[in-house]
Amino acid sequence: MQLLAAQRPRLCYGSKGDVAEKLRRNRKTTGDYQLKKIIILYPHFPPSNLAGVHRPRLFAQHLPSLGWEPIILTVHEKYYEEALDHNLEKLLPSSLRIEKVNAFRVTKPRLIGDIGLRAFLQLYKKAKQLIQSEKIDFLYIPVPSFYCALLGRWLNHTTKIKYGIDYIDPWVHYFPGSDKVFSRHWLSTKIARFLEPIAVKNASLITGVAEGYYQGVAERNPNLLRQAVWGAMPYGGEKADHEKLKNVHNLPYLFKKNSHKIQLVYAGAMLPKAYAVLEAIFQSIKAHPASFENIGFHFIGTGRVVNDPESFTIKPIAQKFGLWETTVFEYAQRIPYLDVLAHLHAADGVFILGSTERHYTPSKVYQAVLAEKPLLAVLHSGSSAKSVIEESGAGLVLAFDGDRDLMNVSARFESVFNDYLIYLRNYQVSRIDKAIFEQYSAYNVTARLSNLLNQALDNVV
Repeated sequence: MQLLAAQRPRLCYGSKGDVAEKLRRNRKTTGDYQLKKIIILYPHFPPSNLAGVHRPRLFAQHLPSLGWEPIILTVHEKYYEEALDHNLEKLLPSSLRIEKVNAFRVTKPRLIGDIGLRAFLQLYKKAKQLIQSEKIDFLYIPVPSFYCALLGRWLNHTTKIKYGIDYIDPWVHYFPGSDKVFSRHWLSTKIARFLEPIAVKNASLITGVAEGYYQGVAERNPNLLRQAVWGAMPYGGEKADHEKLKNVHNLPYLFKKNSHKIQLVYAGAMLPKAYAVLEAIFQSIKAHPASFENIGFHFIGTGRVVNDPESFTIKPIAQKFGLWETTVFEYAQRIPYLDVLAHLHAADGVFILGSTERHYTPSKVYQAVLAEKPLLAVLHSGSSAKSVIEESGAGLVLAFDGDRDLMNVSARFESVFNDYLIYLRNYQVSRIDKAIFEQYSAYNVTARLSNLLNQALDNVV
């Protein structure tokens, strides 16, 4: 069900100028300016190498300049299952306050793996202690782990703290197999539909990577439309990360520069609804082998399990079309973040693969621009990334209209790719309109969050 315009959540955006002006006014009227305190509760944080840690990391980096003092509440890394990346800790502000709690260890057999469940009580106790002993203005909970969202409701009940939930991924989400009774996906969907209304009932703020990530929340919980402030903020790109790469001297090791082969990189997890798009692309490559003879598509960190180098997702599809290790290469295991940046800088171009869902907005786009690499993108025509790439001149886009248009992807990919090769030969960084990407900088994305937080605090229901 689509929301009527009058029923849509209030989407509130801030700008660097707006927030800075508000801070100046506050300082003028109050003298010494007191930062508001926010707890960002997220069970993974550097040195965890999971992709989600960068959202709270970058928020915490820029919030102090926007009027907020962040306290990171997380789980001690000795309880993480994924490989650790201590280089990530070098990207953290030296002044950042990080509070770590213990968790129950993973048992054998592995009954409960989700760290949000294993540390649920410990996170609750520490958050309550901080809220009661210090003047905490807001509690902000990025998810997943989705179970942590329940802590917002519980802490609101016991301490009256205002809280918000940030959807890095949708909670209630239908996967292939969700309709198969008693299957894992069926059970996960049922649990999500039961728990989410409990978690969000008293929320003052609902945010997400894109509006589509929380659109269903509004439809399922119409009481929140007036109660909460709503806003979408994509992942922000951080120029300083790329500059720090020069100091740590990370070198690419998954492939080498090859003057006889054009190397394109796709880095990051695969979404369930991106596989059909990829099959259409591989079908086109198979049908036109001469056009892709000297091309290598490198998929990095796309495995089903972050630490398992054999948990391939791309390899079976590439083998199906006879492209494995001639045109398509996959490194399933997650590699450290700065190593990913090193491979982006070493590549000839960056491959962006979208989903059949229009709201999917790849955070990889801005990373590619910061690495100064030309983009080849296959995106839903409704994705905001499409217009940004085209308007900035940062690359070429093959746009399609969802599931019904996949044959068009297969039919047009070779032609768009040949155009991309011409674009690649004539690519000049100076021609890219980088100003268009300023809205996606980590600072400006955090400025939107600061504005939303201020409105959530001021909002009286």
